[in-house]
Amino acid sequence: MTSIGTRTSTRPLHLAAELAPGPGAPGLGASGPGAPAPAGAPGIAPSTAAARTVALARLAEAAALDFLTHDDSFARPGLDALAVLARVAPETRAVGLVPTVTTTHTEPFHVQAAVATLDWVSRGRAGWRIAVSPTGAEARLFGRREAPPTDALWQEAGEVAEVSRRLWDSWEDDAEIRDAATGRFVDRRKLHHVNFQGATFSVKGPSIVPRPPQGNPVTVVDATRPAARDTAAHHADVALIRASSAEEAAALRAELRQGARAHGRDPGQLRVLLSATVDLDTYEGGPAALAELIAGWHGGGAVDGFHLVPAVPERDLARFTADTVTRLRDRGLFRTAYEGATLRDHLGLTRPASQYATTGAGA
Repeated sequence: MTSIGTRTSTRPLHLAAELAPGPGAPGLGASGPGAPAPAGAPGIAPSTAAARTVALARLAEAAALDFLTHDDSFARPGLDALAVLARVAPETRAVGLVPTVTTTHTEPFHVQAAVATLDWVSRGRAGWRIAVSPTGAEARLFGRREAPPTDALWQEAGEVAEVSRRLWDSWEDDAEIRDAATGRFVDRRKLHHVNFQGATFSVKGPSIVPRPPQGNPVTVVDATRPAARDTAAHHADVALIRASSAEEAAALRAELRQGARAHGRDPGQLRVLLSATVDLDTYEGGPAALAELIAGWHGGGAVDGFHLVPAVPERDLARFTADTVTRLRDRGLFRTAYEGATLRDHLGLTRPASQYATTGAGA
């Protein structure tokens, strides 16, 4: 493993960033207790939070980052991440938008419809970062059930990912007719029941939202915790990891790719990004050193890219895009402009065909 960081790579480098700060998270110059509250948290007016998020998104888009995430949790108050990014979508043109969406205590049919709608609103730039809600406090907000063990929650999350994909596929691409003369909106022969039965829910389908522009919006899973790794290997287009060395990152990437292959997937369709909280005022060497680290880890095959969680977004994201990204471009490692229109284009992922159209399954 000593060769990590010394090889060169022709694989595209992928860069993403978090819109909300991550106080106390481990990483590169991790932020401390004084980090500001996330957008939409108490003390930040919703209108101010929305304007702030739009400004940050435009900054990232000007640097041609692949996508932006927006964290969310039932464990703290704040604006709904998916709704916030739906507000950002018409104010941006190219950057991918990936809200965190918990699959615990939520209705899978509604979740997939909301994500599909974001893909339509953003013209094919949506993804979703799957999360679970493991605490009793979160369960009590809903009052429906006790919090299951974390392993069970991630199994359920995988089933939500699976049924979402089936529901997105339940409309064939040309199912819409919109014939005003005959009053026909849809060809019902091209709508399909999914008839999914999971451990905790069942869904008949079809979806109420036409097939998204990307076919399937991009699925992101934070695979830091071992309990989430099989779900990531099975269902994720992008897996986020954390590691303290290139060797550790390379091992995690290999584990995830092997898992994807075991599930019958093409591991070449899985992107593994290092997620790290960065404070560019304490991080030794600043933006230039960060550029060297990114180039070394990516070039050595440890990761497919980096997901920056800025300790202070307004400061660190600005410095990252103006300095670190510029240095990577100067070395020919990162794009100077977007070459495609959708998030799948940015990530080099194929647009999947509807599984029902391909198999000829009936409604």
